[in-house]
Amino acid sequence: MASSGEETSGGSPGRAGTGTEPPCPEPAVAQLDGAEDFEVLEEDEDDLSELPPLEDVGRAQGPLRENAQSSEQDPGEAVEDPQEWLDVLGSGLLKKKTLVPGQGVESRPRKGQEVTVRLRATLEDGSVVEENPSLAFTLGDCDVLQALDLCVQLMEIGETALITSDAKYCYGAQGRSPDVPPNAALTLEVELLEARDGPDLELLSGKEKIGLANRKRERGNFYYQQADYVLAINSYDIALKVISSSSKVDFTPDEEAELLDVKVKCLNNLAASQLKLDHYEAALKSCNLVLEHQPENIKALFRKGKVLAQQGEYREAIPILKAALKLEPSNKTIHAELSKLVKKHADQKTVETEMYRKMLGNPSTGSAPVKCKDKLPWSIPWKWLFGATAIALGGVALSVVIAARN
Repeated sequence: MASSGEETSGGSPGRAGTGTEPPCPEPAVAQLDGAEDFEVLEEDEDDLSELPPLEDVGRAQGPLRENAQSSEQDPGEAVEDPQEWLDVLGSGLLKKKTLVPGQGVESRPRKGQEVTVRLRATLEDGSVVEENPSLAFTLGDCDVLQALDLCVQLMEIGETALITSDAKYCYGAQGRSPDVPPNAALTLEVELLEARDGPDLELLSGKEKIGLANRKRERGNFYYQQADYVLAINSYDIALKVISSSSKVDFTPDEEAELLDVKVKCLNNLAASQLKLDHYEAALKSCNLVLEHQPENIKALFRKGKVLAQQGEYREAIPILKAALKLEPSNKTIHAELSKLVKKHADQKTVETEMYRKMLGNPSTGSAPVKCKDKLPWSIPWKWLFGATAIALGGVALSVVIAARN
C-alpha cells in the first residue's frame, strides 16, 4: 500500500542467557486489524485519551527485615515472617514471598525509576522460560510482564523474592510461542539489584529520544497483539510523551523527521487501540493529529471514516473514505467499507424522509392516491379566477369615479 507498513516487535523480560536484549517478547509481524489488510503495525501519541488506570498497588508495608539480634526485640512486638506470602492484589492471582530480605522499606524503588533485576521464570512443571542476570526497565511503565512490574514496586534493594502469577499478569490467553503455552501461570524468582532515577528527557540526544520512544511503541504493539488494548494505549501514550517533551539539545533535520515519523506511527496505532475500546472521540482526535502532519495518510483517513461511521455520521464519513480510496484505488478494504457506508446512508435518508412525512401530516407513498393528480400544483379553479378579475375591475372603476369628482 501507499503508506508504510507497521512491523511489530513486542516484549518479554529477556531471553535466557542474555542481558542485552530488550525486555519485550518479539512476536511475528501481525496486522493491527485482521479485517483490514492494509493496517499492518509499523516498526515504527500528547495525552489523547482518558485512559482507564492500570492495575496498581499502593506502597503498603512489605515483609519486614529480621533484626540480627532477636533478643533486642520488644517481647510484645510482632515481627512479620519473611516467608509469608503477600497477596499483592487481594485476588490470589498474584503473590509475592520474600526469600532474602533487602535493605529496608526506604530503599524501595519509585515509579519512573530505572531498575535492574536478576530474573528467572519457570512454568508450573519447572521448565525455565526466562533467565536474565541483569534485566533493566522503567518501573511503572509496563515495559515487562505486569506481574514483575507490580511486584518489584514492593521490593527492597538487595531483596530476593518469589512471585507466583496467574497467566493474566504474564502472557495471557495467547501465551508466547514456542515456550510459554496459552493461559500459563509463571513463577518468577527476582532479585532487585539496583534502582536509579530515569533519564532526563530534556538532555536526551536525538538518537536516544528516538530509541526510547520506539521501545515504548514496540511494547504497545506487543500489548495490542495480546488484545490488551488498555495497556497498549498506555505504552503509546508514554511514547508520545517522550517525543513531545521539551529538549535542551539540538536535533538534526533527519532526527526531527524520524521523531515525527515515530509520532505518526504511534498516533495511528493509538487510534486503532482506541477504536477497539469504542473510545470514538479519542480515536477521532488521534486521527486528526495524524492528518495535521500528513493530510494524505491513508490509515488515518480510513480510521477517521470508520469512527465517523460508528457515530452515525455517514455524510461526513463517505467523502473521507473516498479520499482514501482515491489515494489507493486498488484497496479492497476501503472499497468494502465505502460500499457499506453508502448503503447505510441511503437507508438513513429513507428513514428520515418517512419521519418528516409523518411529522408534517403528509400521506405516505402507500396511502390512497390524491385526486386530480394530473393537475399542476399551481393550477387555480376558474371560479376563483373569475371572482378575482371582477373585484379588480370594480376597484379600477371606483378609482376612476373618485378621480373625476376631485
